[in-house]
Amino acid sequence: MSDSPKDRPAQLDSPLAKKGIKYMAKAQVFAYRRTNGRIGGKWRVMAGWRKPVPVLLLDHVGRKSGTKFTTPLLYLDDGPDLVVVASQGGMAKNPQWFHNLRAHPDTQVQVGAELRLVRARVASASERAALWPRLVELYADFETYQTWTDREIPVVVLSPR
Repeated sequence: MSDSPKDRPAQLDSPLAKKGIKYMAKAQVFAYRRTNGRIGGKWRVMAGWRKPVPVLLLDHVGRKSGTKFTTPLLYLDDGPDLVVVASQGGMAKNPQWFHNLRAHPDTQVQVGAELRLVRARVASASERAALWPRLVELYADFETYQTWTDREIPVVVLSPR
């Protein structure tokens, strides 16, 4: 990890950027659901430009509100499990979906046209050590995000239930 997470571009933390990301995610969920992932099923931004990364839709329930949310996330297929990263672009705090999954780990994801019931858990230290290089190979910007924050970015394993 970097001694200086200040390298993170300040404009990414602006209210306008946060609002834009929120609405782009909603549009991606809308398109993904209606096309079974044909539109929105690959991430083609930053490191994903030349090497598109698969996207799933994660359903989660607000730990305080009880509201159902859906978040598009990059994922690694690991046998029966799916692996996602709570990077939130290297922000100082973990994303809300991460906290929601810790409170309500039983959920579902959509991968293409397929709905899968899963149970979420944070990868152990040894699992994370084994998965992290594979995740960085999948999407190199995960490594950049890690340098932008002082927190260790959590890796979440979604296992079939």
